[in-house]
Amino acid sequence: MTAHPVSGTEAKATREFKSAFGGHPAGVSVITADIGTGPVGITASSVASVSAEPPILAFSLAASTGSAAAIAVADTLVVHLLTAEDLELAQTFASSTTERFTGSMVWTRLETGEPLLMHAGYALRCEVLSRTPAGGSLLVAASVVEVIAPEEPGEAMVYHRRAFHGLGEHTVIS
Repeated sequence: MTAHPVSGTEAKATREFKSAFGGHPAGVSVITADIGTGPVGITASSVASVSAEPPILAFSLAASTGSAAAIAVADTLVVHLLTAEDLELAQTFASSTTERFTGSMVWTRLETGEPLLMHAGYALRCEVLSRTPAGGSLLVAASVVEVIAPEEPGEAMVYHRRAFHGLGEHTVIS
């Protein structure tokens, strides 16, 4: 990827774009994988449903180093849809300096080898279908091959205005 100078117009568009999406809540997920070098994971607010039949999702990776770099080349991964009860997981995997997959973190491996976090939401085991460069990011499309459902799903977590929020019945406006 070649860097190019950013004009004042592009910088303004970037600021306005970030402001617009900063006010647009997004679901929070942790994406985990293991490419043979040990388990990795990142917090993502870019996960989106693409197709229900067949089940396909997509997400973007803005970094090309660390855990994101490993996830970018993984053939399989797990997308954990977080709930308000999973705040500590969201914060842990959002920080590049926090240790992950420690003895105090409750996780296991699926029979297929992917790291599975034990949490209050759904987990979606996926096989990567495509990787598409998009601006400074990588857009990953993945086929959902297994849905791991919680006994009782918790209230959703969203990312809004640079903070995590819980959604529930108290937030219904209609």
